[in-house]
Amino acid sequence: MAADLIAVVPDQRTTTGPGLRPHRISSSGSFLGRDESALLRAAGPDYFGWLEHVQAAAGCSHPIRLSGEIATVDRATGQLLTTTATADLPDGEIYKPCGNRRHAVCPSCARTYQRDAYQLLRAGLAGGKGIPDTVAGHPAVFVTLTAPSFGTVHTRAVKRHTCAGRRRCDCRAEPCHPRRATDPTARPCEHGQPTVCWARHEDDDPRLGQPLCLDCHDYAGQVVWNHSAPELWRRTSEGIRKRLHARARQLGLPPVVQVTDSGTVRRVAPVKPSFGKVAEMQRRAVVHYHAIIRLDGVDVDPDAIVPPVGLGVDDLAAAVKHAAATVAFTTRPHPTNPAGWHITWGDPDKGIDVRTITADGEVTDGKVAGYLAKYATKSTEATGHVSRRLDSDVIDLYANEHGTHPERLIDACWTIGQHRDWQMLRRWAHMLGFGGHFLTKSRRYSVTFRILRDARIIWRRTELGHEYAEQPEETTLIIGLLSYAGSGWRTTGDALLANTAAAMARERRETAREEFAAVA
Repeated sequence: MAADLIAVVPDQRTTTGPGLRPHRISSSGSFLGRDESALLRAAGPDYFGWLEHVQAAAGCSHPIRLSGEIATVDRATGQLLTTTATADLPDGEIYKPCGNRRHAVCPSCARTYQRDAYQLLRAGLAGGKGIPDTVAGHPAVFVTLTAPSFGTVHTRAVKRHTCAGRRRCDCRAEPCHPRRATDPTARPCEHGQPTVCWARHEDDDPRLGQPLCLDCHDYAGQVVWNHSAPELWRRTSEGIRKRLHARARQLGLPPVVQVTDSGTVRRVAPVKPSFGKVAEMQRRAVVHYHAIIRLDGVDVDPDAIVPPVGLGVDDLAAAVKHAAATVAFTTRPHPTNPAGWHITWGDPDKGIDVRTITADGEVTDGKVAGYLAKYATKSTEATGHVSRRLDSDVIDLYANEHGTHPERLIDACWTIGQHRDWQMLRRWAHMLGFGGHFLTKSRRYSVTFRILRDARIIWRRTELGHEYAEQPEETTLIIGLLSYAGSGWRTTGDALLANTAAAMARERRETAREEFAAVA
């Protein structure tokens, strides 16, 4: 049992703050270990009060600690009703979850982010959370857009899956890069490295994503493409919109007349695409996009979400394929490449995948939302690099033009970023050039993360869940006069106790959810 409890304790690497120590100090002046500090905390008279106090951040790996005062003010009169000082609370601080979306940094907060992302993405396909249920009948497609090749890398391809679930796929993979000896392309590269690989890679093979020849790989082109991917997506989404508008004119669909709040009259196209997308960092350390694109109609009310008239899912899919295959641009020049880099999506036959989303088919709203939410918590960890901001003091620890695949990518970012017009590559060197958001959506597609978080806060305060919307408007305003006190748990013993309590609570909830599902 003790081993199970210890396993849920996160890695304590960032316990910081003035006067804080990773372990408690005993009466004799010596430092206490994790187990001893946990026993000291659990034996204290205020243990259960402390456990309730840290409940909101109990599962977090590196909670934020705040100190100061919390004031309650009357909304109508502005009168100060009460004040609470954190000095009177356990530890003299308030614990707040770090909120990091990356699973490698904080599994607990990433799990919360993932579930919020699922609700956000699914609401745009099935309705709910303030989105009308009629969106379930709108044409929608699931799109995957990948980058072009910057060099041959080790891959795992399965032509036919026979496994029950892709999460634990054990299907036999095809040979990586098979070529016969008589094939002219099977000769070693100019650096003497083989261009053939007959291995059938397993999913956990560390060679996956690694170039067959590091010296042949176009590292400059890859980091520039990563950096330019958000702009390429923006132009692609604009190309999809223009293609749909052209199709509407071709079919003779009349424009819609809208009147703005200022009284201005405008004529707009009768259809408009909405999207929610996630950026995923592949093992070869290049970004690709998964997107849900929904086709909406346009109403006289600019904020209304109505079904489209005259256009269907085939028109939407054709617009996506056309835009992805034709949109391209050239970057600004650089001394190492005066003509600039040509930015485009991958091979239209291999790098662009468009699938129709249906209620009961192979690609459903729940599957797609779960798929995108899972990748929203990933970052550069898949490439072997832990993402954190880099500067000139530490760059030599991570960049090496003759080193590993990630080290060469970071070196390319730093080298190209020497030019004043490309300095942003240095800013995003820790992300291998990519500086965009990992989850974005159009305004009309769905609700926002803030709405979901506010609903969760109200649920926690009222403990009524679905009844929170029926509560009367609050007459008081809570104002936090708090300042940053530190990050991380005070002791590894505190982390052990808090995370164990959170893990047990999660297990109870999961068990209850499974039992309810079985009864239903």
